[in-house]
Amino acid sequence: MKTSTSTLTLILIGFIIYFGFKSSMPSDAISEAVNTKQFDTERALAHVEKMASKPHAVGFPAHKEVQNYIRRELEKLGLKTSLQEGYTTGDWANLSKAENIVAKIEGTEKGKALLLLSHYDSNPHSSFGASDAGSGVATILEGVRAFLSENKKPKNDIIILLSDAEELGLNGADLFVNNHPWSKDVGLVLNFEARGSGGPSYMLIETNRGNSTLIKEFTKANPDYPVANSLVYSIYKMLPNDTDLTIFREDGDIEGLNFAFIDDHYDYHTAKDTYERLDKKTLAHQGSYLMPLLHHFSEANLTNLKSLSDYNYFNVPFFKLVSYPFDWVWPLFFIALLLFIVLTIYGFKKKSLDLKNSFLSFVPLLITILINGIVGYFSWTVLKSIYPQYQDILHGFTYNGYTYITAFVLFSLAVCFFVYHKFRKINTAAILVGPLVFWLALCAGLTAYLPGANFFIIPVYALLAAYLILIHQEKPNALLLVFLIIPALWIFTPFIKMFPVGLGLKMMVASTLLTTLVFALGLPLFSFYKHKNRIALVMSLLFIIAMVSAHINSGFSEENANPTSLVYVYNSDKKTAQWATYDYVLSDWTAQFIGADKEDASTLDKNTISSKYRTAFTYVAKAPTKNILGPKIEKIRDTIVGNERLVKICITPQRNVNRLDIFTPQTNIIKASVNSVPLSDYFLKERTAGKLVTHYISNNTYTELSLTLPVGEKFEFEIYEASNDLLNNALFTIPARPKTAIPKPFVLNDAILVTKTIHIE
Repeated sequence: MKTSTSTLTLILIGFIIYFGFKSSMPSDAISEAVNTKQFDTERALAHVEKMASKPHAVGFPAHKEVQNYIRRELEKLGLKTSLQEGYTTGDWANLSKAENIVAKIEGTEKGKALLLLSHYDSNPHSSFGASDAGSGVATILEGVRAFLSENKKPKNDIIILLSDAEELGLNGADLFVNNHPWSKDVGLVLNFEARGSGGPSYMLIETNRGNSTLIKEFTKANPDYPVANSLVYSIYKMLPNDTDLTIFREDGDIEGLNFAFIDDHYDYHTAKDTYERLDKKTLAHQGSYLMPLLHHFSEANLTNLKSLSDYNYFNVPFFKLVSYPFDWVWPLFFIALLLFIVLTIYGFKKKSLDLKNSFLSFVPLLITILINGIVGYFSWTVLKSIYPQYQDILHGFTYNGYTYITAFVLFSLAVCFFVYHKFRKINTAAILVGPLVFWLALCAGLTAYLPGANFFIIPVYALLAAYLILIHQEKPNALLLVFLIIPALWIFTPFIKMFPVGLGLKMMVASTLLTTLVFALGLPLFSFYKHKNRIALVMSLLFIIAMVSAHINSGFSEENANPTSLVYVYNSDKKTAQWATYDYVLSDWTAQFIGADKEDASTLDKNTISSKYRTAFTYVAKAPTKNILGPKIEKIRDTIVGNERLVKICITPQRNVNRLDIFTPQTNIIKASVNSVPLSDYFLKERTAGKLVTHYISNNTYTELSLTLPVGEKFEFEIYEASNDLLNNALFTIPARPKTAIPKPFVLNDAILVTKTIHIE
């Protein structure tokens, strides 16, 4: 193949990949002259700006401000709102008082209702909650406005639930599903969420059975930019999930669709989750889902959405969502296998294939898989050793994470081009034998154990078509070969980006291996490149440039701030105090308090304060003792009934606090309840030593712990009472963080923590 042709085809491949990503979202976020009956991104953005002006977690002052704003906006639309209030503990033993905002658009018939769902609380204590989930609330507010402007009565009731305390344990959803009279009327839930601040919004299904009916109805609704696939759906069903919609499925057996975006994951739950950093096109994408689905499901029969069968599905440009039944997965595989066998026999008869080269075709494939797999697997470990500050980004996706993805994709391509250059003497038809066998084996395994990924067979059919062409022709048309790569590029390149973005750079191995396997699908074209070694050199140079760029941007700045932490820990039993931090690399700000005299925090970490990643303190240092009032603890009941001891303890704050954690090493607690809300028997049975319950406190309310214990045993409980006011408490003079630092998310931070031990003899 001529160099000019090789260059042209590489440019075409780049454009195809770019178009695949570009076409997955609306290209224009804001229309200058939008119809008032359409979703207006600018109106939605105005809601986000209002709600995300301050952190508004449960128990924080701005929480009520955001709640009142939402109610006013719904009432402006002519809707009557109500507050559903109550305590729940959820499945995580996290007690909080949720205050759900509920409204309804009355339908003309008495069938099942459509429920629109998002949560309005932000994550404690510093997140502004613009994306998570101010964007979801704004999407619903604007979508409902546009819908009502049509002055058309829906067939089904439309319930609007803006839930509370999602960030603390899905408490608001728990309260609604198990206690609200409208929950029994719900037939389908549309939930809008976020795990980053940009990128396409992925559709994920929540169902206890099959997805086929939901996929059919979703396709009928015909959203313009569906981004969804059944591989993510299959994996999602296997993992412990934690969105409000999970409660609807588990406790109410109610079907639902999640819409969530994950790009710019580094903003998730941080003080950088602001209006300014929310991708406007992402918000437009959420609106592009809501409006067609709202119109469709407000008129559809929502009583028959359950099904026993599943569908494979995936999105590609032009065709939107492609789907087919699970019943097809094995026929599709066996047809592909049969075609491979027939074509291989035919190739041997035509002498386009020979045994030696066919066996040799496995060697470069396995070499590239081995090298790229090892490099991808160890990349995050190596990066953390070179840049230890990355350990302070707890979710594992760094600010320069996209540069690393680009770098390791380039490295993988360099390896592939270099290795296949060394095996260039294998004829092009024969070089496909190894990749075809490997891909067929992979598809067989996926079909057996992860059938939602059976759509991986689609690019294999394109490879089989190229196999046939190469058996027949020595110099096929290059543009035809590019065309046959398109399914692989559009189906797999989003995964190359998605896995490390959504799950952290520890999943870089998924990107390097997928890049290798996509390269194998492109071998009908790439094998004709005469100068694969030169391309490998270019890719290597680009890899080095990307790594240098990542290195230059490996530090922290005002735009990409350093997550830092500081907690003052006062042991009220011993009358001693410590500074504590979760930081692996101490910033100058933290080092003012935890410096050269720092010690390992293992003694403090016998009780790990509950957090998303079970993060423990790293260092402690001596701190001056302050006059911090601990909680007032009263034993208000201690009775023996048969072989059980009934104990009730009331813990009342004597200062403004946000949180109370109760720990105990004992695991033989028979029953327990907090503020009259029982902890589940399953939780008590399965829990290990450590946390018993966490109470996220509103309005400085008390915590009443009722216990049923075995008679004759001693029990010990440790109380951790925390307030997030370390930086503005009059007893302390803590300087403000520099603009290059933010509070570390996911952990108790900027807090005054008082510990106390209770003994029950």
